[in-house]
Amino acid sequence: MSSLKFAFLFSLSLAGAASFTTTTAAAATPFLSLRRIKSSYSPSPSTRPKATVSDLLSLLGPPQQASSVNAQVARDLRSCFKFLSPYNPPPTAARQMLCSSIVLPSNRSSNEIDELITSPPAPVLELARLAVESGGDPGAIHRALDPTPITVPDVEGSNQSRCELTRTPYGWQFIDEGLNSYLEFLFDVIVERGPELGLNVSLSRYDLFHGHLFIANESGRLGILFHAKEYPAYDKQKFPVYMGYCQTGSNVSYDNSMNLRNILWLAPLPCNSSDSCWLAPGVLVALDASPGGIVYRDLVHDYVRIARTLYEEDFGEVVVDVNYLNVGAQVPEFKIFIC
Repeated sequence: MSSLKFAFLFSLSLAGAASFTTTTAAAATPFLSLRRIKSSYSPSPSTRPKATVSDLLSLLGPPQQASSVNAQVARDLRSCFKFLSPYNPPPTAARQMLCSSIVLPSNRSSNEIDELITSPPAPVLELARLAVESGGDPGAIHRALDPTPITVPDVEGSNQSRCELTRTPYGWQFIDEGLNSYLEFLFDVIVERGPELGLNVSLSRYDLFHGHLFIANESGRLGILFHAKEYPAYDKQKFPVYMGYCQTGSNVSYDNSMNLRNILWLAPLPCNSSDSCWLAPGVLVALDASPGGIVYRDLVHDYVRIARTLYEEDFGEVVVDVNYLNVGAQVPEFKIFIC
């Protein structure tokens, strides 16, 4: 389904780069560009080891992968992990995965939520295994989508603002409803548990409404990089950046929550030997990009540091965008659109 591969949205995460244009010789107006810039920036020589996204993913993988990361880098990266569910990697090289029920009740206990993250329902595990066994082929995931397109309606007045939130004016859903329900569950958990970490987030076209599903380059592991605080309101002192039509009317404040706007979900990592064997459990973690930390210093590109954005392309092959949009008129009604 090559038709799913379209140009990126105009936003903090999809837009790419912070390109600054001037309105007069005396005053500059920051403006977030449509395209991500190929930066020629290179850090000054230092004896300090530099972290990579590969290091980050390894630390959330099986023990053998985690042990390969430089000790100082590992320590600094772990200090930036803010887990939305307890993360307990197996002490051995493999574990048996206990599939959670496909039923995702609205009134879930804390333990049930944790179990659904570390040991997702069978359809999620099947998709995770498919990603690895296909050799990281995005087409394997595309073929799991229902080919029937769904028109993306007006979302919270986006049409009136001339704002296009999604890559295309239509989207899809997975054939297996369990997968769509699980994606909704992840969005809900981020909103529910975010405040415990200092991430005050809401389901809104200005805040949290999308993530980028990817297949990690080296391991083939399935993941989603969510971006909250997508369109902060323009603020002359705190956030003097114009982001176009989709920013119009934003009530999202530029505050310390921006440091936690990158939230990473990783599916369990399967073994090669057995359908019931898994090398690492599922994980849901906010990546602290506070200035001075290793994520900000090494993983956030210099030209977009004001936005604290981590780019999905750095994590692997981007397969689709997962959008959770409020399509309700008077009463909020959220629906998954995969683009």
